[in-house]
Amino acid sequence: MQLTAMGIFATHDVVIKTLGQTYPPLQILFFSSLLSFPLISMILMRDPNSGTLRPNSLFWVLLRTGCAVIAGMGGFFAFSTLPLAQVYAILFTTPLLITILSIPMLGERVGIHRWAAVVVGLSGVLIVLRPGAGQELGMGHAAALVSALAASVGAVTIRRLGKSERPLVLMMWPMLGNFIATGASLGFAYQPMQLAHLGLAGVIACLGLAGGFLVIQAYRAGEAAIVAPMQYSQILWATAYGWFLFDEALDLPTLLGAGVIIASGIYIVIREGSGASANRPATVARLRHETVTAPKSAILQRLLSPRR
Repeated sequence: MQLTAMGIFATHDVVIKTLGQTYPPLQILFFSSLLSFPLISMILMRDPNSGTLRPNSLFWVLLRTGCAVIAGMGGFFAFSTLPLAQVYAILFTTPLLITILSIPMLGERVGIHRWAAVVVGLSGVLIVLRPGAGQELGMGHAAALVSALAASVGAVTIRRLGKSERPLVLMMWPMLGNFIATGASLGFAYQPMQLAHLGLAGVIACLGLAGGFLVIQAYRAGEAAIVAPMQYSQILWATAYGWFLFDEALDLPTLLGAGVIIASGIYIVIREGSGASANRPATVARLRHETVTAPKSAILQRLLSPRR
């Protein structure tokens, strides 16, 4: 199920890239999240707890909201402008960043083994970007890096909040923040969308939720330490899609750098699942890069299984 979910998420990102060749990325994000609202509203109605959208921890909810919005914006921009494999290689640094951020934000301890994996993994980013070695770095690379960092901060923030906030709050605040931010961007860059393309924006919303549901089922059926590394299968989908649909060749530095990042991430997950450490920030975060159109599966699960 996890492998199928990753294929669906990769298709989700391919549709973003397809529309990004014609329309501004933030416009695509606005309409995709707008069309996802009816589907998410039906899920939110399952929340059995009465209350308002007022958060208990305003600062942390605002931080989580800002991170989700920035991660979505950066991800949509990166997928629209960079080869798919390069975007995934950079976004795969998320578990490495989560491991680092869990120290100041959660007070967790990271041993020498995981620190070594983080250092090696981040060196893989330099291999992918290869600054000064012929590759011209642009806004797409910066957007992917910022997106990975924002998604990591958001994932750790959700863990810090624990169950003190209703899932309704954790999902609705990022959606509202996204509508405000991307809606404002339409005044600066807007291009009328064809009906078929607007339909594709709706497909992005459907694929994001479908992938999230399958991730939930995968984690229910298997151990997190086994399920989580399957996230990296997206690089295979990215290579295939990029080659067949966008004429993107997977160069050696990207392949090598992605391999280093993936190996480091898998090592961290295995280390966390082996019992060598009681702290498992990367594993619990479920790794998948979050956007408003593909909400965090952990929050979806709390809505779908309120008694758990």
